[in-house]
Amino acid sequence: MPNTQSFTHRNQTPLTIEEIARRAPSALAKRPYAGMSTKYTHIATLGVIEAMIAAGFQPFSAVQSRTRVPGKGDFTKHMLRFRHEDVSQPLAVGDVIPEVVLINSHDGTSAYKLIAGLYRLICSNGMMVSDAEIDAINITHKGDIVGEVLEGSRMLIADTQNSLGTVRGWTQLQLTDGEQHAFAESAHSLRFADADGNVTTPITADQLLIPRRREDVGDDLWRTLNRVQENVITGGLSAVQRDANGRRVRRVTTRRINGIDQDVRLNRALWELAAKMAALKSPTPKDIPFAAAEVVQAA
Repeated sequence: MPNTQSFTHRNQTPLTIEEIARRAPSALAKRPYAGMSTKYTHIATLGVIEAMIAAGFQPFSAVQSRTRVPGKGDFTKHMLRFRHEDVSQPLAVGDVIPEVVLINSHDGTSAYKLIAGLYRLICSNGMMVSDAEIDAINITHKGDIVGEVLEGSRMLIADTQNSLGTVRGWTQLQLTDGEQHAFAESAHSLRFADADGNVTTPITADQLLIPRRREDVGDDLWRTLNRVQENVITGGLSAVQRDANGRRVRRVTTRRINGIDQDVRLNRALWELAAKMAALKSPTPKDIPFAAAEVVQAA
């Protein structure tokens, strides 16, 4: 999984084109990667960005994938997060802001993709809403790309009102200690299990529940999701690895998730886990299996 050059504009003002160029130069590529076939249609992300800005969508974050292939760095997968100008005004701590996440590349690794996102002002970790809540939109490199992206972005921003309602409901849904642990166990498997489903890290599921700020202290589903999400994505958790005889081998510290694909997969899967927990807690719970494997498949 390629890493990203990850920069989020933390002072809550939109990025300029010049700032995007510094943070994700591949987003401004004027031609495709030289290795692409003649059948590949290049649609510059810059034109989409400019159209989004003109339509009232402001970019607040820009990242791009790294590559070890010489000459490919200016064409790799990139991800930008936009907010509509209606929610770009100063906001209070704890506010949840609807976003449109745009993913594209100029090396053939990604078509245009739009995903609904939510940004929580407290922690600067943007969540992505799963397909179960709002459909993502995939746009191929042909036809009226700009028009389709703009139309899709308007649809996603409108539909995120449903997600904001979901958030409000989750703040009222209290979890027992056992339910919080079950949620963390599933998230633990999502983050650390190998291809065979085995987990060998000494990092425990309960470490994912540790709050990093006082605003995240609480037993409701929304705060539980936020604690787990930040610990999964941001990294920085430590534990001692021991051998079969209990002897110390080394100290393990988790790293921040920087790969675009892994970031998207984990964020959407965590949202889906929360949705499954909410369904199980409803007065008439649905027959929904609460297991990380089920969510990975769905995400």
